[in-house]
Amino acid sequence: MPDVVSVDPSTRWASLLRVEASAWSLLPRAGVGTDEGFVQVEPTVVFERGPEFGVNLGAPVRLRLWGPEGSGVVRREDWDTLSDWGQLVRSLKLGSDNAPLGIWFGKLDSYSLLSGHLVRRYSNRTNPDYHPAGGFLTGRLGPVYTEAFASDVLGARLTGAEVELDVEHLLFGKPEQRQRYTLALSGVHDWGRAGGGASSVTLVHLDATAVVLVRPGFEAHVLAGWGGRPGEGGAWGAVVGVGADAVTPTLDMVLRLEVRRQQGGFRQGFFGPDYELARFQAAGFDGVPVAGAPFSAGYSVFGEAEVGWDAVSYGGLYKHLKLSLGAEAFSWGRFDVDGRVAVQLFERSLEVALKGLAVGAGKPGARYLGAAEVRWRFLGGKFYALGTGGTLLFPTTEGTLRPGAFASVGLGVDNAR
Repeated sequence: MPDVVSVDPSTRWASLLRVEASAWSLLPRAGVGTDEGFVQVEPTVVFERGPEFGVNLGAPVRLRLWGPEGSGVVRREDWDTLSDWGQLVRSLKLGSDNAPLGIWFGKLDSYSLLSGHLVRRYSNRTNPDYHPAGGFLTGRLGPVYTEAFASDVLGARLTGAEVELDVEHLLFGKPEQRQRYTLALSGVHDWGRAGGGASSVTLVHLDATAVVLVRPGFEAHVLAGWGGRPGEGGAWGAVVGVGADAVTPTLDMVLRLEVRRQQGGFRQGFFGPDYELARFQAAGFDGVPVAGAPFSAGYSVFGEAEVGWDAVSYGGLYKHLKLSLGAEAFSWGRFDVDGRVAVQLFERSLEVALKGLAVGAGKPGARYLGAAEVRWRFLGGKFYALGTGGTLLFPTTEGTLRPGAFASVGLGVDNAR
């Protein structure tokens, strides 16, 4: 479910107040770990003014009911570093994509850096003991469009940027449709100094994109690119692909299909949905971080679909159906998939969300994670019951990942309706 609450953009000022209270449990899995129980209280405050300003504050506070002897009242791992205090800011937006300058802070969930060939479907809170606030900045000046990001604005972790040049604008002046023919250069570096120490790594990528078909509500393009790891001889990769975007009053759809070549430890989507765990231990490798894992050379096919559908053109973040799916099949037998789906039923009174991640499927040491959430609104929609559950992996000081699970049931109240 989305953390940011959508409000009517026609309202000059809009606000939302929400409080959730639930029983939240951490459970051992595979015979590892201890059982811990908490009362979780989660307040939320939202203020928005039009499409270019919004602030959403709030974070879960977990008060211990039972657990290991000597543990504090509040779960220590949720607040033991400066980065963890970033979770108080769910989102802060200033400006928008249509403005010359835009800034956004908050939780990064399935974030992609423009072309997505370095950072794709990345989540900065896959590590359940690390709760940073990320941020990105977008800017446009003439034919140049730039996006820069940081995965942790309070700690030295992932930082990167992509600079995109509108070739048609540069050669022939401002075009009727922007960004039909573009060249882009991106670079990302992991400083490895927050969220637990890990190896640093740097990647770069060059991309060319051409829009080949434009129709009302539809656009298709082709792309090609090349990337590498500076200072790592023989670590490179290439990609060619096609994509399509469709927008109607009830449907918003993005499709991508790419053929990739990887060699020497480089791969497209290196900073992906699994990265916050893989930086400690890569899937399929016992105790080896992804920065040093001998990723096999070969080819792969990557596909991605982002679909939002609403029967009544409700708009905003809340839709009858939201689907996000990315999958990559490698020539040497490995398969990765990351997906999530959320549906609203019974006049939006019932919301069901599922998400799953499989990394290295088809090979020894594959990694699987999953979660589900259900919300049911009653008494006119002001009150709701919620239940969540899923699996987790906790990085340890030895550089391994300890399996665990969580489950929660509770009640909430807000003024969203």
